[in-house]
Amino acid sequence: MTSAIGWDIGGANLKAARAEGGRVVAAVQLPCNPHYGLARLEEAIATARERLGPAERHSVTMTAELSDAFETRAAGVATIAAIFLRQSGATHALFYAGEQGLVPYGAIPATATAIASANWRASAELVARQTPEALLVDIGSTTTDLVPISGGRVTAQGGGDADRLANGELVYSGLLRGDPAATLAMAPLAGRWAPLLRESFATMSDVHRLLGALPGEADAEPAADGRGKTAEASIARLARLAGRDAADASPEQWRAFAAFLARAQMRLIEDQIALLRSRGALRDDAPIVGAGVGRGLAVRLAWAEGRPYRDIAEFIEAAPQAAPTAADCAPAAALALLL
Repeated sequence: MTSAIGWDIGGANLKAARAEGGRVVAAVQLPCNPHYGLARLEEAIATARERLGPAERHSVTMTAELSDAFETRAAGVATIAAIFLRQSGATHALFYAGEQGLVPYGAIPATATAIASANWRASAELVARQTPEALLVDIGSTTTDLVPISGGRVTAQGGGDADRLANGELVYSGLLRGDPAATLAMAPLAGRWAPLLRESFATMSDVHRLLGALPGEADAEPAADGRGKTAEASIARLARLAGRDAADASPEQWRAFAAFLARAQMRLIEDQIALLRSRGALRDDAPIVGAGVGRGLAVRLAWAEGRPYRDIAEFIEAAPQAAPTAADCAPAAALALLL
């Protein structure tokens, strides 16, 4: 039986999925954080290799090349590819270059720009093969991908991050990372407008934890202040955004504060969907296909947009025990199956 492993090497997490006979049988997600040192990435690849076992085929996509661990994105692509080959034990691996498909290691110097941050397209290609119209909404720990599919084709206009940001196809806001107040000057708190401080006191994981929207063990990153990951600890961090202490408002008032921050995040994503609609990229009846660790938020987006919702798990042939993690790790699972 043919075995394949798809790898998605991100700036915060490494995701890998093993397929056998066209079915995902195992998937893992591990923190890798190359900005803390490339040893973290090496360790994550080695651990994933140990958990998933050897395979005949390997395919790799990445977003970690954007990390400030690398001087340029091209240097990041080359370095990550070399580390992967060394740590994975793969004798032969292909690298995903978006529309150009899978390319060998020797082609990396000529295709580095296409390889950089192309993981979104792998998931979209898998969905496009199974449904003619959709908007893929992949909400990860750091970003949200918005990929229109029309006529059974991926119709995204952008390739790299810069173009996709400008075209409304990428939002730098995810379930876990990022400043909750990045797009806001103030927020309502205890009946008054509270100006928000431009410091990294809290992350989106604090917002969604307080609202009960963090799935399982999703948050593997250290908290912004290095302290605990309880609701009380999240309140203390969010209070700092308003220059306050937790005791300055009630728990209910802090939850209302968090709900406003969460709604601002949703509005940011909705604005980009509006941009896609303005260019005719989506049919009115196209469903939202939710993927990633934050796909629970995509359900709310579908409701707000008046669209049907479908989960990416519907499009990934997977063993029951592997299905939830495979949906969290959609690009890796898609690459394993597309092989």
